[in-house]
Amino acid sequence: MYQNEIIVDGLQYCHWDRAYFESLQKSGVTAVHATLVYHENARETLTRFAEWNLLFERNADLIMPVMSMEDIRSAKQCGKVGIFFGAQNCSPIDDEIGLVEVMRKQGLLIMQLTYNNQSLLAAGCYEQEDAGITRFGKQVIEEMNRVGMVIDMSHSAERSTLETIELSARPICISHANPSNVHSALRNKSPEVIRALTARGGLLGFSLYPFHLPDGSKCSLETFCQMIAETADEVGVEHLAIGSDLCLNQPQSVLDWMRNGRWSKSLDYGEGSASNAGWPAALPWFPDSSGMKNIYKGLRDIGFNEAETTAVMGGNWLNFLDAGLRPAL
Repeated sequence: MYQNEIIVDGLQYCHWDRAYFESLQKSGVTAVHATLVYHENARETLTRFAEWNLLFERNADLIMPVMSMEDIRSAKQCGKVGIFFGAQNCSPIDDEIGLVEVMRKQGLLIMQLTYNNQSLLAAGCYEQEDAGITRFGKQVIEEMNRVGMVIDMSHSAERSTLETIELSARPICISHANPSNVHSALRNKSPEVIRALTARGGLLGFSLYPFHLPDGSKCSLETFCQMIAETADEVGVEHLAIGSDLCLNQPQSVLDWMRNGRWSKSLDYGEGSASNAGWPAALPWFPDSSGMKNIYKGLRDIGFNEAETTAVMGGNWLNFLDAGLRPAL
């Protein structure tokens, strides 16, 4: 049944070229949440949109832009891969609240309030002090709710995340993170956060980034699926999805840009150890072309029924975004 379903990967930042788009199409993935920017400011973000416009033009037989969930359904019907954009930081809006609506109209559907560090809106997960949502942050949350831009707190600290869940009039997502009780990475989320997120209708995308998994790159498919099953037992399968955090075929310079941006003169190892300075070894059961299909099978093997499996593999993202992207009345 896999090939008949809508399959959504809720976060990737791979090397975007025709060879990879062909691989995505072959994999059966219907749509991908592609990171547009990490630390780019508003002007630089517009250039990223222009770069993607050229990719869409040159690869129109393989990929198409997604501005609404109807576009994902259309992508499925015509055998293309839908691409929808998110920012892993609030840098695209600079310090100007009006740019929230501008970026939304350009096609930025999802935005994180911070990426690891303190931003103008919230605290990142690597800050020693988490003062919660700032005055500017509260207004940006309200504006994102108004224009139909989804709030993502994947890289945010505990208090900031809990306050955002409470402040937002709409459910938010954590597009790519895992429960902290299976791995203590600072990026993973506590039981309190996951309960609060899902109680308000939010969505958790499970990450396949090895630094966030039990046993790292040696994490088995069964262990990964068991983590999803245990979380489903606690909060309900309707709140769970996949956000692989796949960064395939990217050079070390991209990893350095993610972690350091322009803010640091020294290397920031992110996960707290120089041993994690480079890309982790890939999971052997999540190659570029059959990874999502393997998860689909793994969930069925561990006891998920067909409806539950298709929900986790794409249906929950589709329903969540269908509601979250509509502008407020």
